[in-house]
Amino acid sequence: MADTLAALRSLMACHSPPLDALVVPSEDYHQSEYVSARDKRREFVSGFTGSAGLALITKNEARLWTDGRYFLQATQELSDQWQLMRMGEDPTVDVWMANNLPEGSAIGIDPWCASINTVQLWERAFAKKQQKLVQTSTNLVDEVWKNRPPVEINPVIVHPLEYAGRSVVDKLKDLRQKIVQGNARGIIISALDEVAWLYNIRGTDVAYSPVVHAFAIVTSNSAFFYVDKMKVSAEVNSYLEENGIDVRDYKAVSSDVALLASNQLKPSSTVKGTEAEKANGGKKAEETDNDLIWADPGSCCYALYSRLNPEKVILQQSPLALAKALKNPVELEGLKKAHIRDGAAVVQYLVWFDKQAQEIYGASGFFLEGEATDKKNHLKTTKLTEVTVSDKLEGFRASKENFRGLSFPTISSVGPNAAIMHYSPEAETCAEFDPDSIYLFDSGAQYLDGTTDITRTVHFGKPSAHEKACYTAVLKGHIGLGNARFPNGTNGHALDILARVPLWKSGLDYRHGTGHGIGSYLNVHEGPHSISFRPHARNVPLQASMTVTDEPGYYEDGNFGIRLENVLIVNEADTKFNFGDKGYLQFEHITWAPYQRKLIDLSLLVPEELEWLNTYHAKCKDILAPYLDESEKAWLKRATEPISV
Repeated sequence: MADTLAALRSLMACHSPPLDALVVPSEDYHQSEYVSARDKRREFVSGFTGSAGLALITKNEARLWTDGRYFLQATQELSDQWQLMRMGEDPTVDVWMANNLPEGSAIGIDPWCASINTVQLWERAFAKKQQKLVQTSTNLVDEVWKNRPPVEINPVIVHPLEYAGRSVVDKLKDLRQKIVQGNARGIIISALDEVAWLYNIRGTDVAYSPVVHAFAIVTSNSAFFYVDKMKVSAEVNSYLEENGIDVRDYKAVSSDVALLASNQLKPSSTVKGTEAEKANGGKKAEETDNDLIWADPGSCCYALYSRLNPEKVILQQSPLALAKALKNPVELEGLKKAHIRDGAAVVQYLVWFDKQAQEIYGASGFFLEGEATDKKNHLKTTKLTEVTVSDKLEGFRASKENFRGLSFPTISSVGPNAAIMHYSPEAETCAEFDPDSIYLFDSGAQYLDGTTDITRTVHFGKPSAHEKACYTAVLKGHIGLGNARFPNGTNGHALDILARVPLWKSGLDYRHGTGHGIGSYLNVHEGPHSISFRPHARNVPLQASMTVTDEPGYYEDGNFGIRLENVLIVNEADTKFNFGDKGYLQFEHITWAPYQRKLIDLSLLVPEELEWLNTYHAKCKDILAPYLDESEKAWLKRATEPISV
């Protein structure tokens, strides 16, 4: 790490102009949350492996900014050459640079790895001391990264209509209407999941996210797909051309954006017009008089923006973000089916784990309370670790129909590790299972018909009264949010408090958001909506047919962590009244796996919560039974027995 910093500082000094600081973001050229191995530049320079963060290297300092999910993890992973900056507590990176770097400083950034929003925010902050943001012509980290993973050539895959639910023609027609309504004549699409959703294609360029490294440009009468052509088979090329999509080389996007700006971007003659015309109601689109180009300031990189005339750009969120979030009936049905199969895998895992904990460690198990017997002190021929049990869970999922892989690295965490919100165990360093500690697992899968994300927290020994009280507070918040009814126009910022109130009553809280959208065989984290205390959750109201997670938690550093998570669908609610003629909404749970009875302090539940729990468990038993064998059914029957006080 020291060598890396020294090498970067040497390049900074030799740069023209010399750089006083270098910013290394987490994002790739598409501003992705999860990136491919060769795009993990911030991880390479800092050693911090979390998905979110930003590194700043100055002549004599190295600082890393990250959010509350990763504070504990970052303190463990950063060397003493780095200083952790806690987002929400310490000054933001732009404020820190503006206040602490000398007047007239030059701050380097790769413009492909920074969004329009980010660059414009920083330039405003730098103005007061005449500091300047310098766009480097190459990525300096790449120059010092000797063993950078190579480019992978992974095939582009067509996502069948039976799973997508809407044709490319239909999606393009809808997008073109929105472009015209926005007074634009074209749009640059950078977000990988938006490109995949629009063109009904998937890929394996990013681990856990079935996307392709690609850009798209759509105008009133043409559509372009910028990708490494070695990834496109003849069949896929034909599919794209038949849908009026012009396939171009990935690197051509920069010059084509400049052509788009001067209204000289023309489709190739090989692209068939029939489907493209269908997408415009059966006729060739008229050239629009509009002269603006639409770019999403959150996902479009500054390198592409700098090829445009800033006077002729609409900086607004991509219309595809909301269109993708509003699931069609086929996607909703697929998500429900995927979650049932996924729930069966989770139950099979718990059945297996319960048996192993008792046989190997002498644990009292999932149902009974008691200290583990001295069996755990004997020399074991087999032992369970956070990684070996996580691999077993993946095996249960892999046996299910339409399984394509995990949707993120499984968080399999014992005791103190469960307090690290986004803990990722490694085989060499992970903890062994401890029957006298809490075990938290947050996991999900990619299925052709849907993406899943579920968290359960269990204890195979004797939980303390404090652990039970904390678990119950989290469960109460989870139930409270899931049972909410609210008027149309309500955003996730307004609902976030519902999951926290039971924790707040005891002076407890958690540092992460409460809910995120989820893709349809796409990214496990999907916007534009969310349920969170963060201001961005105010931007988009929740709407019928959106998906969102419900995942409150509580984390005690050095001791344990608790989180419970289900995926919900937003539906219209049939309320007795309809004040203001707004229409009301409610949630439908589509995740199915039991909550652990012995971790619940029943004295803290009110009758409505107990009734909800019993109803959910009854559904859970009935829905999952067809996917289980007799012994698994018997276990689930016991786990979902009605609870009475």
